[in-house]
Amino acid sequence: MREVPSLISLCIHSLKKELIHGDDLVPVVFELPHELFDTLVLSLPPLALQNVQTQTPFEDCNYQEFTDDCLRNGRKRGRHWKFNTEWRASYKLRWPDLVEQIEPVDWQQMYWEMHLQNCLDEATEIALLPSFNGCIGDIRIPDAILKYIGVDGQENHLTSDYLKLSYHCQAFGCYARSLKLQHILCTAETCHLLRTGKLESLVLRWIRSKEHIDGLCKLLNQNSETLTSLEFIHCKLSPNFINAICGSLLIQSMQTHGIQHFSINGSSFLEHNLFSLPDGLSSFLSSGRSLCSLKFYDNQLGRNFAKMVFNTILNVSSSISTLDLSENNISGWLSDFNKRSSGGPLSSLGIGKSLQSLRVLNLRANNLHKDDAQSLRYALVHMPNLEELDISENSIEDEGIRSLIPYFVEATERCSSLADLNLENCDLSCNGVTQLLNTLSTFKGPLKSLSLADNCLGSQVAVALGKFLQTSIEVLNIGGIELGSTGFQELQEGMTKELKLVKINISKNRGGIETAKFFSKLLSLAPKLGEVNAAYNFMPVESLSIICAALKVAKENTLDYQLAQASMLNGIECNGRPIVILPIRSAADAPYDDDP
Repeated sequence: MREVPSLISLCIHSLKKELIHGDDLVPVVFELPHELFDTLVLSLPPLALQNVQTQTPFEDCNYQEFTDDCLRNGRKRGRHWKFNTEWRASYKLRWPDLVEQIEPVDWQQMYWEMHLQNCLDEATEIALLPSFNGCIGDIRIPDAILKYIGVDGQENHLTSDYLKLSYHCQAFGCYARSLKLQHILCTAETCHLLRTGKLESLVLRWIRSKEHIDGLCKLLNQNSETLTSLEFIHCKLSPNFINAICGSLLIQSMQTHGIQHFSINGSSFLEHNLFSLPDGLSSFLSSGRSLCSLKFYDNQLGRNFAKMVFNTILNVSSSISTLDLSENNISGWLSDFNKRSSGGPLSSLGIGKSLQSLRVLNLRANNLHKDDAQSLRYALVHMPNLEELDISENSIEDEGIRSLIPYFVEATERCSSLADLNLENCDLSCNGVTQLLNTLSTFKGPLKSLSLADNCLGSQVAVALGKFLQTSIEVLNIGGIELGSTGFQELQEGMTKELKLVKINISKNRGGIETAKFFSKLLSLAPKLGEVNAAYNFMPVESLSIICAALKVAKENTLDYQLAQASMLNGIECNGRPIVILPIRSAADAPYDDDP
């Protein structure tokens, strides 16, 4: 039998509908007894909650707390009108996968910012249709989105304003701090719709024409005093476009800009053979005292562009901490730097301030060779605060890594800050890596992470690896280095004391059952180990018993070896998630090896 609703629930339902469409009843709501007020607030959809909060009659009150003065004077209990708990609940209901990834101070702001982004995304899909020729602000918001905020788009008495993008921009644009826009929305109309926003971060995609640039520049100029992060993805930029963009970022009263993070990736420059940087970009790099992150990755850039960017930031007053030039073709970009640095210290030449602030340098997949490694060595000496260096996917070979070894020796003497070194797929052999590992084994810096993955090193490198494991290394990637069963055996023999490892990748090494034995010993010597990737090692079924036994011992538990294989891993979990994940496909269906 259907439950008969109570009078209170009927009243609350009626109040919710009234509060969604107006704020006339808000003063009455604040006169409700505390219990009824709380019950009502907990059931309000976002738009109704917004109307209640906007019309709050008091400020700076403390929700759900009595004060002695309030009791003595007979005033109502103070309430915290920000309703952060209710806004967080609304956010979680709508975006359950995202709520645990963020912890903002103001959940109301976060809710409406994400809502506005959803509205803009829907409008983008419609505006991109060839048949669309109307105003962006008149685009109708889908009922599915309206339902989340408490609006029924099918109600006859509902005014059409709620249904349009323009309403949502005008009502909630003031909450926008970070937005992602495609080219189709880079118009003067969009700039007008978002005029109440104070954007701090902006991501732009597919900017390709002067029309897009004109609309974008108005938006940038409108937010120049608040904008700190700007990213371009899949754009086509001419020097004139870049000049216009950089000019729009200037704060007129100061003739500088406040951008801290600037990124262009997956894009192309319409003039590939630039002999000088666009004036606007050069001025942007020189005048940005707040600029700390500069990224130009996967843009088909040549060495001239990289060289000019590098030379420009050498002697500016900014404190760039991150420089990312990855996935370009910049071989030879440091050749002049090599010659110049050989003439004396950079400080004596009046350059190098930015190098000393650099903490992250990403040169992945730049077609660098051994000569580039030699030049890089001279540059690294003048980066005393460098913490992360990625030169993976560059064919520097053993000769290149040997060129860098003197840097690590010198770094040991001056207590380098280097903590993360990535040398994946650099065409290194056992000889070069053994020399490197022997040097790093005496490294006095805080090196915590090293990747040597996808270099053909063979089992002979195991001895040097075993010695290196005894250092303070916490994250190690040695996947795909062809250790084989012999290599894993030698690694076990070289491990004699407690390790500081937290994460290790030993995948794609064809170690067979020796992989499981290595894992067992590793687990007993590394109490902080939390993640192991041992995929594609062709471990036989007997390996499961070894792995389970090691895990059970590590958990100070016992294992009933009579259990079926399917239940052997039952209970071996961390935070409710399985520690060991087995492939779903049966062994009979698996390929014989890892070849395509």
